[in-house]
Amino acid sequence: MPRQNRPRTVPLTPEAFERLVREAVGGLPDQYRKLLDNVSVVVEAEPSREVLDELELGSQDDLLGLYSGHAMDEESFFNPGGQLPARISIYRGPILRLCRTPEEVIREVQDTVVHEIGHHFGLDDDEMPH
Repeated sequence: MPRQNRPRTVPLTPEAFERLVREAVGGLPDQYRKLLDNVSVVVEAEPSREVLDELELGSQDDLLGLYSGHAMDEESFFNPGGQLPARISIYRGPILRLCRTPEEVIREVQDTVVHEIGHHFGLDDDEMPH
């Protein structure tokens, strides 16, 4: 494939990307960060085909992050036990392909982390600014 037709990505190591995600979580106000004790935040290279099919998405580039679990406003004493903890997946590949500069990557990681955490607090996509 000719070079001009290949998608450009920002060169960022997996370790550097994970550091950006940790910094985005660490930069949250204390009152919100404290509510994430039982939430796993992980970086994955790409969303799986199963996830894309479940969400009816055609391309890996259509998904930057994903919240899996019960939102805080759905938790109850009466919920059955044995449920997996909430999980936020941040997808490195789609974010790096979307952004053209390191500054854009930083901002997109922050926006995606905040967006997925919003789901943990019970917000729908249309209720969030990102």
